[in-house]
Amino acid sequence: MSENNPDLDGPPDGGDEETEVKPVVAVVGRPNVGKSSLVNRIIGRREAVVEDVPGVTRDRVAYDSEWQSQEFTLVDTGGWETGASGLAGSVAGQAEYAARAADAILFVVDATVGATDADEAVARVLHRSGKPVVLAANKVDGELQEPDALALWNLGIGEPFPISALHGRGTGDMLDAVTAVLPETPEGEGEDEDAPRRIALVGRPNVGKSSLLNRIAREDRVVVDTKAGTTRDAVDEVVELGGRPWTFIDTAGIRRRFRALQGADYYATVRTSQALDRAEVAVVLMDVSEPLAEQDIRVVEQVVEAGRALVLAFNKWDTLDDERRYYLEKEIDRQLSRVSWAPRVNISASTGRHVERLVPALETSLAGWDTRISTGRLNGWLKELVAATPPPVRGGKQPKILFATQADARPPQFVLFTTGFLEDNYRRFIERRLREDFGFHGSPIKLTMRIREKQGKGGGRKAARGSTRRDWRR
Repeated sequence: MSENNPDLDGPPDGGDEETEVKPVVAVVGRPNVGKSSLVNRIIGRREAVVEDVPGVTRDRVAYDSEWQSQEFTLVDTGGWETGASGLAGSVAGQAEYAARAADAILFVVDATVGATDADEAVARVLHRSGKPVVLAANKVDGELQEPDALALWNLGIGEPFPISALHGRGTGDMLDAVTAVLPETPEGEGEDEDAPRRIALVGRPNVGKSSLLNRIAREDRVVVDTKAGTTRDAVDEVVELGGRPWTFIDTAGIRRRFRALQGADYYATVRTSQALDRAEVAVVLMDVSEPLAEQDIRVVEQVVEAGRALVLAFNKWDTLDDERRYYLEKEIDRQLSRVSWAPRVNISASTGRHVERLVPALETSLAGWDTRISTGRLNGWLKELVAATPPPVRGGKQPKILFATQADARPPQFVLFTTGFLEDNYRRFIERRLREDFGFHGSPIKLTMRIREKQGKGGGRKAARGSTRRDWRR
């Protein structure tokens, strides 16, 4: 392999010299969907062999590529022939290899054919890999073919980018999406599925985050002081809780007026935001000995906006008397009603009271965050829901929901394809029913719309044929 493909080799003789390692983008897809044509389009020259028969590319070939000053290595995969286990198995095997070796995946599908069994096999492998995937809906040579690309939402790996590798149409937007998910340095090996789940401890200053981490770790891992703002760095600690390891990220307290911060406090707030980006679930700690503050609500909102699973932890619960407990429950009902779906734990970081209850709460939130519903099951459920409770009339017309798909998980993201705008109340109704019927406990849900508007008078076949991607808007 190394004799024929020096691009995949390490340094040459005397290779103690340091070389720059670029992120790797693997181009995957079943035979004859236009992978090599797309590779040629990206690298700007005719290097990959292109022929209108399946299986021309037999080996994985690497090329140096660049887009908008972002350099990366593009790997064209091949050798996908029908074997003993069938084409779908062969394609999935190649996709699995690419997912292990690459930092990002460019998944190419023939939009004119639609999603085949082999495409669905690849999508399942790529989804399990956890690697970022950009879906290229190839052979969309004009606007009339763009609706074909929309059907590829059903693969469940995100938004399809309609492109034409032959003419270059749409490839710029696709490459923007690819470079946006590339790491600054390649990750090499994929993330270990058995690695401890990552938890950010967040909250306004001096609510007991460091005390809680020390209690969980059973030793003084981080500095604790009654003065607010002691913690300035995000500290990662792997600790065992409930018989399993977890990575806890103790963060500097989030302050309210971000732009007014200066010096160390400013950078502490920046690092807190970065800690949320690295976490999978956030434990928002609140001091119940004081009334819930605006800063507490803002912290919760920041976690929801970041799309992280959520657990609400109320600290110093053992200090409450009956009167304070009564008024606190009223505050929670009033100010935290938006996140009533989040598990709640009442604890004491100083004494360790009920700290062990964090484990089932964390597991519940992460399970909701990971949940994915198949397109068939989702649309069957939605059909019954809409039949029982149709969308409200708007502007004299009743919008219809044509179909829906779960575009992503972590957090769960749903796209509704409609003929008109759905009121906020109806979308909240759909979200509430999703939670009632499918769970999603402890996880935010992102619900967006794609509205198809018919152009011209009379609708009919002419309007339907003329419906293009520009007729769909969020």
